[in-house]
Amino acid sequence: MEKAPNPARGLPGDRLSPAIELYFEVCQLKQLYRTGWLLRGVPPERCESVAEHSFGVAMLAVFSLRDRPELNPLKVIKLALIHDLGEIDAGDITPADGVASEVKSARELESVRRVTRRLVDREEWRRLYVEYQNNSSAEAAFIHELEKLEMALQAAVYERQGFEKLGEFRESARRAIADPGLAQLVDELGKLQ
Repeated sequence: MEKAPNPARGLPGDRLSPAIELYFEVCQLKQLYRTGWLLRGVPPERCESVAEHSFGVAMLAVFSLRDRPELNPLKVIKLALIHDLGEIDAGDITPADGVASEVKSARELESVRRVTRRLVDREEWRRLYVEYQNNSSAEAAFIHELEKLEMALQAAVYERQGFEKLGEFRESARRAIADPGLAQLVDELGKLQ
């Protein structure tokens, strides 16, 4: 599927605030559909976008934080919202694309660098993004697991809407999630069949 033009391209960056420019960049994620769903027959008009996925992960974080006082709530929410910023330029690369993980990571990091280039706090954004990619904090590990939970939940939503059985996504999430509480939620989805 053809990517929608990036609304930030050609903006007069020297005359706009970095916040406006960043918003236009992030809007690209609203029009970037999740490749895994498209490959399973979900049509673009019904397909979850990357921005919707990030929103879902952030909402799951909000719901789950009260049970995790050891985590920094602001950091968790920031990670949830920015974990897919690299896809603005790189796209939603899946294992089916045959792109080496090092190449995928490099493309995504370059995207984050470009998108955040005018922000005063760009180094914090970049550090948080790398922290998520490297899974190098408790907060990053939590978001990785919530991302898998969101995938399993979205698969269940699609199944309930009549799309083909997408249990492979639930099984993948179950293998990836170590947190007992989150794993229990994935297990509950099996009751919907």
